[in-house]
Amino acid sequence: MIIREIQAKAILSPSKVFPYVINPYVGCQHGCSYCYARFMKRFTGHREPWGQFVDVKINAPELLLSEMGRKKPKPVWISGVCDPYQPLEERYALTRRSLEVLVGCDHPVVIQTKSARVRRDIDVIRRIPDVEVGFSIASEDETIIRMFERASSPVAERIEVLREFKAAGVSTYAFAGPLLPGNPERLAALLAGAVDSVLIDRMNYVPAVKAFYARHGLLDALTDTFFRTQSARLAKALRARGIRVNKVFDESGGRPT
Repeated sequence: MIIREIQAKAILSPSKVFPYVINPYVGCQHGCSYCYARFMKRFTGHREPWGQFVDVKINAPELLLSEMGRKKPKPVWISGVCDPYQPLEERYALTRRSLEVLVGCDHPVVIQTKSARVRRDIDVIRRIPDVEVGFSIASEDETIIRMFERASSPVAERIEVLREFKAAGVSTYAFAGPLLPGNPERLAALLAGAVDSVLIDRMNYVPAVKAFYARHGLLDALTDTFFRTQSARLAKALRARGIRVNKVFDESGGRPT
């Protein structure tokens, strides 16, 4: 793992998902096989394989403090192209220190991670008036998760942490994307009582993903039919449990919206 400490020029960036996004790191130790963020290498100049490098923006909290005063209150996403709670967060605490800056602002905050390390910051997160904490959970099948996500927290632990935040009065959600093979009804049952809402998304058809699916004999799970069927089953099971559902792709044609 190549780790570099860098001085970022900016930290609060525009996003197509939310008005603003904060990425305290460039690269991610989780190294998920399907990660769309590997496109970042085209702009950063890294030659290392995705998951084998991380640039640490050591001045992120200080930059955020200076930038927040110039921005109108709009939702802030933490984070878009890295996991804000990857293992290096234990050493650098850039996400925690950034959240401490956001406590004193009027911006709604949306946190997304695959790591149970987020529970460390429940004391800070509870002080943010408008905040959501979410976990990416693409399947309930731990064998499948380990195949695609080599360093994320176990599914059972992610759901346990969601329950802890919900019990603390924090809004919670799950991002069921990209949907992986598994049992949608079982996943819905696990999420019941742990989340307020679920977003469902499909896989990106990039060459690296297709090759990975082919090596593991899973090409049937990379079809429009798979995503339409799995998402419909999951949505039905979630709604039956009173959980709000949003789909991030067009079910009729299977293409992202």
